[in-house]
Amino acid sequence: QMLLVESGGGLVQPGGSLRLSCVGTGLAIENFLIKWHRQAPGKERELVAGITTFGIPTLNPPESTKDRFTISRDNAKNTVYLQMNDLKPEDTGVYYCNAARGLTNYWGQGTQVTVSS
Repeated sequence: QMLLVESGGGLVQPGGSLRLSCVGTGLAIENFLIKWHRQAPGKERELVAGITTFGIPTLNPPESTKDRFTISRDNAKNTVYLQMNDLKPEDTGVYYCNAARGLTNYWGQGTQVTVSS
């Protein structure tokens, strides 16, 4: 069974940091374009970062996360990370990992991030 599993979410105070992980089970993440999305309550899902199979960030990040979020991958661990610094209450939401290659798409179940004092 091919799965993506996100972890690393939680409750953090404004200004804090979290590192999210996306691990592939039954699929080699190194062969996929990986993207992180987030969905805040009552809002549409938003793309926040992407990384190619060569480890190059793919997208101009949204202004809301620019210079605060960094995506990286460790193919040896079959894992992609999203380092989030200087977190703000508006970063609250469920963060999803997506693996894409051609017409093939996999999604994880999401991990909750809550930024609150």
